Amino acid sequence: MLALVTGATGFTGGHLARALAAGQWRVRALVRDRRRAADLERAGIELLVGDIRDPAAVDAAAAGVDLVFHLAAVYRQAGIPEREYYAVNVEAARAVVAAAARHGVRRVVHCSTVGVHGDVDRPPADEDAPLKPGDVYQATKLEGERAVRAAAAALGIEVTIARPTGIYGPGDRRLLKMFRGVARGRFPILGSGRIYYHLTYIDDLVEGFRQCATHPAAADRTYILAGAEVTTLNELTALIAEAAGAPAPRLHLPVWPFRAAGAVCEAVCVPLGIEPPIYRRRVDFFTKSRAFDISRARREIGYEPRVGLREGIARTLDWYRVQGWL
Repeated sequence: MLALVTGATGFTGGHLARALAAGQWRVRALVRDRRRAADLERAGIELLVGDIRDPAAVDAAAAGVDLVFHLAAVYRQAGIPEREYYAVNVEAARAVVAAAARHGVRRVVHCSTVGVHGDVDRPPADEDAPLKPGDVYQATKLEGERAVRAAAAALGIEVTIARPTGIYGPGDRRLLKMFRGVARGRFPILGSGRIYYHLTYIDDLVEGFRQCATHPAAADRTYILAGAEVTTLNELTALIAEAAGAPAPRLHLPVWPFRAAGAVCEAVCVPLGIEPPIYRRRVDFFTKSRAFDISRARREIGYEPRVGLREGIARTLDWYRVQGWL
């Protein structure tokens, strides 16, 4: 089968595209910059240069394709106007489904996020838990879900929505600060550290995407994809410390001064397009629980995480060491 992967120059999309190609799929990637996709080309992946916001480029990318994995998204970053989040996370997602339908694609797997559930009041949350996004990224991802569902229903194409939890593994940089801070013995925890944090190892997520694309039961369904183990933040940092040969973090600091500082930094830096040293959402990392139930994915499509948390942490730390980042 020929699969189209959008967002293939990113961490998750790159792993997915290479894994599919290694599994004897034919893979096409829509990329903005061919130079950033050299490793994909070496893996035998067909590159089509174009912008996900350009309907003509999306239409060309969907031609002759059997399945689409739509992972392209705008993430949180200073200086990005709200209209950009809507253009990519909502309008481009709708355009991908429309182009797929025009070309007779069997199914679109749309990557969303568990962030659409916001802070989980009664963990673990399943797919039917309340939807309460907390920022423009999460809000546009939720609106993107609704857009692709509506387009798929109107155009008669199957769509499956995947909501991953925090993704980690070799190649990831978003959790680098936490891993490095813990490994170096310099990671203060804001608050009690008793909130839940739920991770997904990249290889397990890639397999979950494949199952979302190929399992008959996945048509027009939504699945939370996450690891098998849920820990508190205290437990997670202790596991990272153990794997790194460092003492577990002991220092706990009050939350409110950092939340106030984050508000001030955002007010000053964001209008200038400067990355604030402290974000309120980074403070939220220490205060909002994220624990999820993957029973539906297990029951309906056979999703089963195979990389345990200790093994995943060890692999990730090893990769950071090779990069010289620890």
